[in-house]
Amino acid sequence: MITTDVLPDRVEMRAYGTLTLADCKAFEELSDYRVRFNHPVDLLIDLRSMTGCSLDVAMEEWRYVRAHQSDFGKIALLTDDQLVSWSAWVSQFFTEADIRIFESERSARRWLDKDSQLEDLADGELH
Repeated sequence: MITTDVLPDRVEMRAYGTLTLADCKAFEELSDYRVRFNHPVDLLIDLRSMTGCSLDVAMEEWRYVRAHQSDFGKIALLTDDQLVSWSAWVSQFFTEADIRIFESERSARRWLDKDSQLEDLADGELH
């Protein structure tokens, strides 16, 4: 099961239990919609409560990353699983996105928000 939040410049997803192909497709549909209107988009993907996924999910992830090489700016991945971390490292070869692994949601959000806050400062919007 997944939950998603779609923000103007970010899509956030949290996985619980076993990640299914239907979950992946639902996330992809929301991400594709946001990319269509606000390109590139950042992703926050929380897999800390994921207990597993099937081979078809892993294959779909690779297909999706390759199909969207320049659609994402930053991808913050929350996980403590070494296999997921390794998969993210390999994914970096197929995308222009900056992918980073985090154990803390606070650190991930701080990293995702860093450039947008700097842009706001440059525009004089933050005080």
